[in-house]
Amino acid sequence: MIGGASGVSLRAACIAAVLLPLAAACGAPSREDADLVIRGAKIYTLDPARPWAEALAIRDGRILGVGGDAEMLRTVSDRTRVLDVRGRLVLPGIIDSHSHITFGSDPDVLQLSDARSPREIYERVRRAVASQSASGWIEGEGWNYSVFPGGALPTWRDLEVATGDRPAFLVSYDAHTVWLNRAALKKLGIDGATARLPYGVVDKDPRTGEPTGILRSFATMGLSVEGREALRTILPSWSTGRRYERLKRNLEMASRFGITTIVEPQAFLEDLPLFSRARQDGVLLSRLQIALYHPRGTPESELARFDEARRRFDDDQLRVAAIKLYIDDVVEPHTAAMLEPYSDRPEERGETLYPPDEFKTVAARIDRMKFQIFIHAIGDRGIRTALDALQYAREQNGPRDSRHQLVHIECLSPEDLPRFKALGVVACMQPRHCAPDITGKWAINIGPERSRYAWAFRSLLDAGATLAFASDWNVAEMDPLVGIYTALTRKGLDGRPPNGWIPEQTIDLASALRAYTIQGAYANFAEGNRGSIAPGKYADVIVLSDNLFDLAPDRIKDARVLLTLVGGREIYRSPDLAPAAPQ
Repeated sequence: MIGGASGVSLRAACIAAVLLPLAAACGAPSREDADLVIRGAKIYTLDPARPWAEALAIRDGRILGVGGDAEMLRTVSDRTRVLDVRGRLVLPGIIDSHSHITFGSDPDVLQLSDARSPREIYERVRRAVASQSASGWIEGEGWNYSVFPGGALPTWRDLEVATGDRPAFLVSYDAHTVWLNRAALKKLGIDGATARLPYGVVDKDPRTGEPTGILRSFATMGLSVEGREALRTILPSWSTGRRYERLKRNLEMASRFGITTIVEPQAFLEDLPLFSRARQDGVLLSRLQIALYHPRGTPESELARFDEARRRFDDDQLRVAAIKLYIDDVVEPHTAAMLEPYSDRPEERGETLYPPDEFKTVAARIDRMKFQIFIHAIGDRGIRTALDALQYAREQNGPRDSRHQLVHIECLSPEDLPRFKALGVVACMQPRHCAPDITGKWAINIGPERSRYAWAFRSLLDAGATLAFASDWNVAEMDPLVGIYTALTRKGLDGRPPNGWIPEQTIDLASALRAYTIQGAYANFAEGNRGSIAPGKYADVIVLSDNLFDLAPDRIKDARVLLTLVGGREIYRSPDLAPAAPQ
């Protein structure tokens, strides 16, 4: 007689033995059936338990298994699609830890990032003036400080030959400086008595006191609430409609570059409906994490609204996760805070944007709310002031797993290297920023001695710091393969100089990949579900055209992403990759 618990179990087993094969024969999924199997691959998993594999299986948006071809093919049923990638490299999806996803990609804004001389800039501006029948603004972006001889900033006079009476508003490649012509100065009401606008500080000729045509601190002031409100009344590109179109184009571009998680580092509460709309419209293809911008003077009431937004936007597709601060500006216009004077201007050291004690108080207040903090810190004094503030916050509030980030870290004092590991501070860096086809003016201002620790990837790694890499789109190209190439070579896109700029700070391919994947996940509290290819994690996976480990470093930038999956869902496929086939 069969009875009791053991009898029930035996009876269930007998029924299952009959019904499960029938269900499989009818196409019903068993617990181990995969939705998709990628086979014939060279999978670099970033999982130390199994660094390399041949195949992976995906079920319900997550990694079901990783292993050999034969092992993973056991998860195949007649409902499974199988993709043979023919020996191509498969990686975890890229985590871009700092990307201004609503900027760039506007076809009606003049693109100047690849202009290599003042003459080329003026010619493009002339063509824009001639091709636009309206009499409104000429908007441009991307001009590089380094194209101007001797490292001097341009003036309104330089634009006169190209613009005539059309007002011009040209933003530098790093978005920290705006170049205006005379018509723009007049239209904006800028004269010798104007010190600042809501979106920038007016640069003056030290001899005459007259405006030069340069606005400084645009990234901190122009991207403030007051600055953006003012710009929306002036420039067509700042309208909500144009920003949404840019967002859609950038999200599509990110999918083509294999970016499966984007960290938007400087958003506003007013931006959140834009991101929600993208999600509702089905165009939020990648996962998005957001840092809300906290300019100096942000009141307690605004922090309460930040906290409410953090609770409201808190899932793995769209999350408010951090608060963004600035401690200084940038090197090229001498507004980054330096410990010693600039090499080309011995009378200047730059200033921090807060008095140090005030910044400590701000950092401690935000840390007390258990927000993660991102701090823009570029000059060595700015970096030290930021580290001091995070150390103070830790002393005041007690140690915790905060993973606060310093962002950019362009000119670092070697004395501060061990503090990153000691304080648990993540170094969020953008490799392309150190390319010598961009840094000419930077190197003049800083000088050769301090340049030894310019974008000090190797020194930070050797000191035990966690590196998280990013593009800083639209300051630099979004393509992570360009970033990896630069981290390995310290060369420009033209391959020069032959040995790279400060080659002592290059890193190896495995370190660069970690900074774009598992360490990017760790930096953003997401290592539990992404950043490596391991069972149970999201199936955020990319397939590349070439095995990066087989390529010379100089050729890495020429590789391409062929397939991008987010949660197992295909968000980009190159025509060069055949689709998965049902079995």
